[in-house]
Amino acid sequence: MLTTVVGSYPVVLGEPNSFIEKLMANLGSYDPYEYALEQAVMDQVNAGIDLISDGQVRGSMLQMFASQIPGMSVDGNKPVINGKINPVPYSIGASDLKAALNTAKKINPEYGKNMDLFDGQNFNKNFKGIKGIITGPTTLALSSLIEGFYSEDKKEQIIVDIAWALKKEVHYLQDNGAATIQIDEPFLSTGIADLKTAKKALDIITKDLSVPVTMHVCGELVDIWDEILRFKVDIIDGEFADQPKNIQILDDTSLKGKKLGLGCVNNKTDVIESKEQVATIIKKGIDNLGKENIIADPDCGMRLRTRKAAYSKLKVMVETVKWLF
Repeated sequence: MLTTVVGSYPVVLGEPNSFIEKLMANLGSYDPYEYALEQAVMDQVNAGIDLISDGQVRGSMLQMFASQIPGMSVDGNKPVINGKINPVPYSIGASDLKAALNTAKKINPEYGKNMDLFDGQNFNKNFKGIKGIITGPTTLALSSLIEGFYSEDKKEQIIVDIAWALKKEVHYLQDNGAATIQIDEPFLSTGIADLKTAKKALDIITKDLSVPVTMHVCGELVDIWDEILRFKVDIIDGEFADQPKNIQILDDTSLKGKKLGLGCVNNKTDVIESKEQVATIIKKGIDNLGKENIIADPDCGMRLRTRKAAYSKLKVMVETVKWLF
């Protein structure tokens, strides 16, 4: 069974130490987030994670994209739509993804060596690689204040326009080494999202991709499970450690050819789970869906955890998988 992360990791900013770094800092060109990215990747690789991320160290899942998409901006911590949304003329995350993959390769040359996440219908048990992550258009749209160009009753058009704006980004990520594209759509479980529109937007983004697509949805999935199974994705990722009702889904379901990202450690606390606690969730998934259909991961991103707690949670998750198999 493979292990992965959902995305974000605690941020440890770097300080300029060498003469060159101090000179760069004086010139305003020193990037403290390069160090944060390296530390996030090192922790994931050293914990034994198979499918890593770049740590999403440069900001929240909303700010990272709202600050770059033409027609959007960030006011404080809040995304704002203040103009016509247009495609991004450059890549938002490809350089960080490439840097993360290179960092991982220095620790373990197996990362990125085999790009195929799947071996036929099953996960490739020898896979080591990285995922490219974007925040989904429905979540971006419904999180934003609308202050210009669009009216409040044009949410569907906003979502579709954001989808077109992000379409090039997923191809940039794919071309720079992403083994899967993950689209984060936590708003799908809130009850305020139009799932038909969300599906239409996702189809726009993912058309013509050659790598598998993962969709991460936070929260309780019981009421929307049948609907999200209709989305054209290869992996559906959800919370099962901190959302006990989601365990009910596993009792009587068919994945309809999809795979499941099984959240088995809680990202909302620094308390470290025991192997037995993690194993209980994983075994439930295996018993109902088969180990060939499951990839183990935390419930969600770990940005708000301490670095020690985040690493320890990843470590116990990996050790539990090895213990079970």
